[in-house]
Amino acid sequence: MFIGLLGGTFNPIHNGHLHIAQYVYRTIHLDRIIFIPTGDPPHKPSASLAPAHHRLEMVKQAIAPLPYCTVSEHEIQSAGVSYSVDTVSRFKTECSEGTELGFIVGLDAFLDFCSWRHVDHLLTLCHFIVCSRPGVAFTQLQSLPFLPPIPPLALQSLDQQDTTRLDILLPSGKTIFLLSVPPCEISASTIREHLALGSPVSQWLPPTVESYIIRNRLYQWPV
Repeated sequence: MFIGLLGGTFNPIHNGHLHIAQYVYRTIHLDRIIFIPTGDPPHKPSASLAPAHHRLEMVKQAIAPLPYCTVSEHEIQSAGVSYSVDTVSRFKTECSEGTELGFIVGLDAFLDFCSWRHVDHLLTLCHFIVCSRPGVAFTQLQSLPFLPPIPPLALQSLDQQDTTRLDILLPSGKTIFLLSVPPCEISASTIREHLALGSPVSQWLPPTVESYIIRNRLYQWPV
């Protein structure tokens, strides 16, 4: 089994998230993808962040048509901050022997990987599936000290979408999968702004999610 872990606030989940999940599933040949919504902030709540139970329900409705996708309540039920290394470690203990985990992350977030908690240990626990992001270049990965040397032309080829995948084997035996995902530029903040103004959002959201937001009057405050 090869299972992808896709975390985020999903505030709200939108077609861009589903586009990435479907692309990664097909390209990496995953058996399953688990969406992991973040919980409520442990201290001061954010005015623009919908309560965790609403974000969880929206994820459930969005992925219902995708049989290979499930959702985990792990971070929602956890008290305080959930670090990626803790989340992956928990899934590692819960999965059957021989299951491989792939942490799905945007290139922009992965470039900040050195600031994550216990990065050396995390690199031994799971593979990483790094997806392109608008305005961020794969050539910037050359600054990350834990990666082996990568030919600059190979990274440039990803940036130019001449190639769509590059696999980087780490000394730990895990792999960094670099994916140039076809553009699908959708911003959750833009969606929230449109909702607050009463503007249409149907082009960005699954119909069930849009209906849920309207029914529960989410994102009605100024953003």
